[in-house]
Amino acid sequence: MRYTNNTSFNTQRRQLNTLLLFLQENSFPVKKSCLKARKQVEVLHKPIADINILLEALKGYNYNLYLCCLLAYGCLLRPHREIRLLTWRDFSEDLCFIYLSGKRVKNKRNRIVPVPSYVRKELKGGDLHLNIFTNEKHPFNESYFSNVWRRFKRKNPVEEGTTLYSFRHTAAIEIYTRTGSLIKLQKAMGHSSLNVSLTYLRGLEVAELTEEDMPMV
Repeated sequence: MRYTNNTSFNTQRRQLNTLLLFLQENSFPVKKSCLKARKQVEVLHKPIADINILLEALKGYNYNLYLCCLLAYGCLLRPHREIRLLTWRDFSEDLCFIYLSGKRVKNKRNRIVPVPSYVRKELKGGDLHLNIFTNEKHPFNESYFSNVWRRFKRKNPVEEGTTLYSFRHTAAIEIYTRTGSLIKLQKAMGHSSLNVSLTYLRGLEVAELTEEDMPMV
């Protein structure tokens, strides 16, 4: 009951119900859960209005945060796990591709991501065993980028609701509006199925209808 986020609440509720069902099936005297699922309200993720200006401001503020956001936008990687844990071993020798094994990816499938030239020019390479941000074997802690981003927003005018994931969302919108292809969006985002991509699109600022589709007078 402590969860204010409905998605988190429903996830914990499902796990609790699974446990209770198991106990009931094995003759434990437990009652059924009376917790009702909460309605999840979809959040509309708006694209970043001028990505270049924001990235330039980030570059002058904190280079690690800048590189994280650049990778989230240019390679559509997730900031807190896929990006934060990157080592130079994950890159091809020419830095043109990033190779992630299934244990590093949300959908548990191997992922190969092309690295655009504007991202490559910011990568200097290093010892294969070292993290690309710390230049040590150990990465930053899980909250590092969130904390730096929070401090950046206090000192810079950033549109309300913009998060580290907004860079990934902005890239997704650009890919879909440019190509109109769900298959390409699915591969770029690393989604396990088209259904996941369709669900993801509902939360992005992508118009499903054009003016030409509307009733005429």
